[in-house]
Amino acid sequence: MLHGRTILLTGGPPQASAAHEEIEMTQRLNAVEIAPAALTALMGVQSYIEGCGLEPGLIALVEMRASQINGCAFCLDMHSRAARRHGETEQRLYLLDAWHESPLYTPRERAALAWTEALTRIAETHAPDDTYAEVARYFSPQEVVNLTMLIGQINLWNRLSIAFRTEHPVEARSKAA
Repeated sequence: MLHGRTILLTGGPPQASAAHEEIEMTQRLNAVEIAPAALTALMGVQSYIEGCGLEPGLIALVEMRASQINGCAFCLDMHSRAARRHGETEQRLYLLDAWHESPLYTPRERAALAWTEALTRIAETHAPDDTYAEVARYFSPQEVVNLTMLIGQINLWNRLSIAFRTEHPVEARSKAA
């Protein structure tokens, strides 16, 4: 993890052509160095989740959706790469934020995504009964527990990455406009 790297972002209002803004992103601290036992414990839970029987593509979609809601760039970068490795299409990744309006997701994925949103926004939703009933329709009781563990875990990873300003890798940009 890099510290104090300057990232050049491009963008701005449509009327501003090629506007550039420099944003300094400095990692606050490195949790791996400071609390290695805590990270080892989290990696144990992560290993459990990855081997619990939930489909790897579903895991990646859930991780992506929670990370979208939480605004975690580091996790979005990591999990979009994982999703692609598991065969996820660009179209489904681009439309994930609007999955409610897209026919691209299976009923099982839709139930998982709704549960993800409900638990990620737990203070607002309080895990509604109808959302739970839908997830229980497509997932066995053990899968519901595993899915809930996954959602809790990605929310914890998001909070760590955001709190400590963990930076995602930045690929070189083309100079061509």
